[in-house]
Amino acid sequence: MCGRYASFLPPEAVARLFRTTGALPNIAPSWNVAPSQKAMAVRRHPETRERHLDLLTWGLVPHWTKDLRAARRPINARAETVANSPMFRDAFARRRALVPAQAFYECRRTENGPKQPYTIARRDGKTLAFAGLWEGWRSPEGEVLRSFAIAVTTANATMAPIHDRMPVMVEPHEWPLWLDETEGDAASLLRPTAEDTLRLWPVSTRVNRPANNDADLLAPLAPG
Repeated sequence: MCGRYASFLPPEAVARLFRTTGALPNIAPSWNVAPSQKAMAVRRHPETRERHLDLLTWGLVPHWTKDLRAARRPINARAETVANSPMFRDAFARRRALVPAQAFYECRRTENGPKQPYTIARRDGKTLAFAGLWEGWRSPEGEVLRSFAIAVTTANATMAPIHDRMPVMVEPHEWPLWLDETEGDAASLLRPTAEDTLRLWPVSTRVNRPANNDADLLAPLAPG
């Protein structure tokens, strides 16, 4: 699945890349975004119908949730069932988002030891855009919690040796369709990315602790 990622591009640069409007969020760079944390997401604002860059909490809380304390808050949504799952189908139909990242992490289980984490990034060094879903939940007191999940699909040949799933990644020419700015079949984008898009390398197990958050998390593991 996808349980950690790096998002360290400044909001100003993200806004330029995704051509968003409105105020920019105030958030520090993170090399280890973890579930329950706030992160940047590009969404089509329900009122202005323009792209906005907002801070959302990672872990989706559907608008119909009754008890926030007992809510599941999934961080991933399976591409095969997202359109029909009661948890995700409303968000998939009406509230899709793009989640910017510079890399993500996945672990491969070794035969005689702990899981080995890997960093995965684009070969061309460009920003990744995960296919996200967002929700807005309102408490009885009127407090609003906006949250998101990342769609995941079967792994391509690059990812398969590490894990059998990978995030759905949306290419720039597909962003309007995913954000519901143009008509089309958004479900057609729920597929593994092209084989030559990504590269990966082993990194330190420091990434396993959310408290570790620095650029050294991306450093390739020394041989041996």
